[in-house]
Amino acid sequence: MKNIIMKRDFPSRLENAKTLADIFEIVKSSVWVSQKKSRAGLMLGLANLGNHPQGFFGAFYPVGSNVIVMNKIPLERIKETRPELYKPYIFHVLLHEYLHTLGYLDESGVRAMAHDITRNVFGDEHLATMIAADTTLFFKNLVYPDAAWQPDDMRLELVGDFDRGSTSYIG
Repeated sequence: MKNIIMKRDFPSRLENAKTLADIFEIVKSSVWVSQKKSRAGLMLGLANLGNHPQGFFGAFYPVGSNVIVMNKIPLERIKETRPELYKPYIFHVLLHEYLHTLGYLDESGVRAMAHDITRNVFGDEHLATMIAADTTLFFKNLVYPDAAWQPDDMRLELVGDFDRGSTSYIG
């Protein structure tokens, strides 16, 4: 019964999310519900990581750091082609990288774990679950066709107030 309630709660939370930080809170909740693991003190950096029509680079986590770096190019592309994918895509990418921050480093294992967690909290028919099941189905919406480039400037733009679980309050 509790799992059914959660499946209804997570889709509405994602739909109502306004910021990257809001989506990250949903990511952390989904991992806690599924794995009983968490980590605080993370930062999110946005950068232009380039584009390649046959390749895809959505984000990365430098092992041992406290930052997730997300590629701004797919975010722009999704807004242009299929805005309804925007939040589910962000959820998927942040979930994948968050699992890396928890020490899961095997790519195929993380992909499978991300799919299981997403299916657990959203159900099989949710866009986030479909993205987690097979990103290639959405590939044309993630890259610019017939355009390959590497950025001249990989300046990292930190997202403020990202990991709310690590905020301290003075009372």
